[in-house]
Order: sequence, then C-alpha cells, then structure tokens
Amino acid sequence: MSTLDNPAPFNYFNYFTEIEEHFQRVRGTSLFLLSPLDWALIESWKNSGVPLEAVLRGIDLAFEKWRGKRSRIQMVNSIAYCTQAVMTEAQRMADGGGARAEKPEAEPFPADELRRYVESNAAAIRATSRAEFLPVADSLDQIGAELPTLSADLEALEQRLTILEQKLIAIARSGQSEQQALEARQNLEKHLRPWRSKMTAPQIAMLETQFLDRATLDSAGLPRLSLFYLR
Repeated sequence: MSTLDNPAPFNYFNYFTEIEEHFQRVRGTSLFLLSPLDWALIESWKNSGVPLEAVLRGIDLAFEKWRGKRSRIQMVNSIAYCTQAVMTEAQRMADGGGARAEKPEAEPFPADELRRYVESNAAAIRATSRAEFLPVADSLDQIGAELPTLSADLEALEQRLTILEQKLIAIARSGQSEQQALEARQNLEKHLRPWRSKMTAPQIAMLETQFLDRATLDSAGLPRLSLFYLR
C-alpha cells in the first residue's frame, strides 16, 4: 500500500524536508543521508515546478518496482533512481490524472522563525571574514528590518532571497581557483555518471547547475538563503 494513502497537510516550503523524509521512510533507513547529487536533483524538481505529490508518488512507485525484482543485488542509494517514476507522475498530474491543489493551510513560518533564519544567514556570511560577501549580509539585515511587512508576502521575500543567493554564488565562483572548479566538476561527474542514461538533456543540465551552485556555496562556507532551506 502506498505511503501516501493518508497524506499530511501540504506545506510548500517543506518541499526538501518532505522528500528527504519520505525517501528515508520508503527506503527503510532513517539515518540515510542524501548526497549532494540528491539535493541538487530535488532542487531542480522544485525549480521546474514538479509538484511535491508527484515526487512522493514517484518514489513510492520506484521502490515498488525495485522490490518486485527477483534479484536485488544493490540497495537504492540515490534518489536519482526514482527520476523516471517522478517525471512520469509529474506528467500524469499535468495531464489531469489526479492533481490536487497544493496550498499551505496556514502560514509556513512564524515571524520569529523567519527573523532567526535571516539573521543567522547574515551572521554565517560575515563569519567567512571575506569583504566581498559583506554587501549581501547587509542586504539580509535590511530584509530582517522589513520582515514585519515582507512576512505577509512570502513569494516576494523568496524572490529577494534568491537574488541574494545568486549574488553569493557569482562572487564565490569568481574567487575559485582553477583546481577548485575542476574538482567540483569531477565530483559532479562521479555522482552523475550512473544516472545520465536515465535523464533527459534538460534534466541533466539543470541538475549540473544546481549541483555546482551548491558545491560553490559549500566550499566557501556560505549558507543557502532560500526559504526552502529553512528546516
């Protein structure tokens, strides 16, 4: 029986957490950690507008197919295994096969939680002690001061945070050495190679972008700023 028979109320900003926890639950290993490729893949689905329900159902279907195999030599160690099933479910929903409205039943974040998130990210940026990042931290301070108004329009807040995140990525990437950039590419290829034949060219291109963006921020000790990382 599908684990989605009694779905919890949908919270759009829990997209990453919902998928991570569902994959762990279906896999049967709660301590399993998703890889950078997994996180980049989830982010590419989010950015492409793949409904959360399509991802969760795709994970269920992929594991049902895996468990139905006579020979299961290897465990499913990446959410990339579920890509085809997720895309099939997303297309089915787009064609009208069971889509449902996906709107939060309540405000996802209390104002205090938003403020702590913005302030902690500004502090993390300043902790790198790199002057080129300070304007972004200053912008986050400004957002924090405007939260009483911004918290009423989370879409606008998310847009501003995403712009600042892209600025961080651009600055951090410009400071990378050739060796660091090469290592990031090599790491990407190592993780992506087993799944290239299972994805379309646009999926691979978006996944590469998301993976390298995440790697760039991680290597510089910088946080993700999007509300999707408020966990």
